[in-house]
Amino acid sequence: DDYQVYAYFNDGSIRLVNIKPFIKPDTVFAPLEDIHIFKEKLAVINQTIAWDMGGNRDEQNCIDLDPIAIFKQPPVADPFAATE
Repeated sequence: DDYQVYAYFNDGSIRLVNIKPFIKPDTVFAPLEDIHIFKEKLAVINQTIAWDMGGNRDEQNCIDLDPIAIFKQPPVADPFAATE
């Protein structure tokens, strides 16, 4: 509900990406303001965080983020890791 997504990389690192700053009127990200679209359309397409807007995993009909920009976010702990 906070427009944040965890990205898990092949090297084992995890990044937390805040999408909210991208969601502005009249931008490609504007549809993601609807939290239901944000959650329901979230996918991995083009090997990055994406939103499958057409529902058919079409690389041309999705909103995706630059994986390098995601990787530049600081690493975070795995929120699903078992705690002792």
